[in-house]
Amino acid sequence: MTQLEKGITEAGTGYSGKSWNILGQLYFPKAITDSTFAFETNSEPGQFVPVHIHPTQDEFILVQEGVLSLKLDGVWVEARAGDLVRMPRGIPHGYFNKSDKPVRALFWVSPMQKLEAFFNRLHNLTDPAEVVKISAEHEVDFLPPEANA
Repeated sequence: MTQLEKGITEAGTGYSGKSWNILGQLYFPKAITDSTFAFETNSEPGQFVPVHIHPTQDEFILVQEGVLSLKLDGVWVEARAGDLVRMPRGIPHGYFNKSDKPVRALFWVSPMQKLEAFFNRLHNLTDPAEVVKISAEHEVDFLPPEANA
């Protein structure tokens, strides 16, 4: 069992100096335990994560800077700095930076399940098809591309 360590993980840095580059988007782990997985994202204009489902986890996003467009259970919504997005397990969701400015957000997922191993496997991959294949092995199920429309 992974225990939570006290301390501070500064903005723009990852826990224990770790970061992931997943299809050009940077992720910084903030806290990793069996019960929760928290990470910061910095999404440049045009970057996105397609619609997917976490069948065994609840996910939250706290937008810290910018405007994040989300497809949440088939409906387009926008979350702005200070907004909290709640995504219960089993609900299809994807996030997109459709603005002309970067978006910074804190994500956390509970329980962690296989997400740390998932992000470790995705680090520096450049083939979206490989990302989708690995995702399915880690309880993250991407929907067909038309779900993003």
